[in-house]
Amino acid sequence: MMRFWKRNWYYVGGVLFVLLAFAMGLWGSTHLPTAQVILVFSWMAMLVHQFEEYAWPGGFPSIANYMGLGETEAPERFPLNARQCFVSNVFLCYATYIVPVFFPDLVWLAAGQVMMGLWQLPAHGIIMNRRLGSVYNPGLFATVFLQTPIAVYYIWHVCTTMPDAAWQLWLGIPVSLLGLVIAFLIPILVMRDRENGEPFELEEMYGYRGEEIRAIREGRSGEQPRPVAVLKVLDRPGVVARNRERSR
Repeated sequence: MMRFWKRNWYYVGGVLFVLLAFAMGLWGSTHLPTAQVILVFSWMAMLVHQFEEYAWPGGFPSIANYMGLGETEAPERFPLNARQCFVSNVFLCYATYIVPVFFPDLVWLAAGQVMMGLWQLPAHGIIMNRRLGSVYNPGLFATVFLQTPIAVYYIWHVCTTMPDAAWQLWLGIPVSLLGLVIAFLIPILVMRDRENGEPFELEEMYGYRGEEIRAIREGRSGEQPRPVAVLKVLDRPGVVARNRERSR
């Protein structure tokens, strides 16, 4: 069961999105407080974001590891790998999105949840597009049309219906960054391993512009991705050695 879930977590997330859509459409939207509805929709938007990255059109691992970070030796497993993405996107990301749903009156916590999606806009809309030389990359659609509008609407909702608590929106900025660090950065730092990291399946690895990226990797194109500074930090010999000892 766990093996199936680890291999298909983004499809499971897609099914969960459909179930939540029915639940919210038939009951939740009219029975839950507005802030709670927004937080559920924010989590649903993240489920769409994950499905877009890894299922359809997919290909985020090759775009992130190879084209984004410039990893050429083992982009199928470094720095992102299959096990780390499962832990980050399911256990940790789900927790950071679900917990605030049960505490909608804590504006600082709720703001942190919706702003986690808002940070995807510069990541996918600017940084990743520049590295890919494109106007689109997997995850951008959900970011532009779901996550960003939901975050903006939540900010408007707080400012207009509970202005006394609007100052807590500023606290959402560090809370959202902390959530991203806990859900994604720390697992990458702890679980990265160029030699022993669990590789992505071929169909996970290549999706959007997959043939073009394969051609670049196989030398059939004159292009080569440029390593970025963050990869040099992730690839420091002492850090990698400690990580290998951890995996034994």
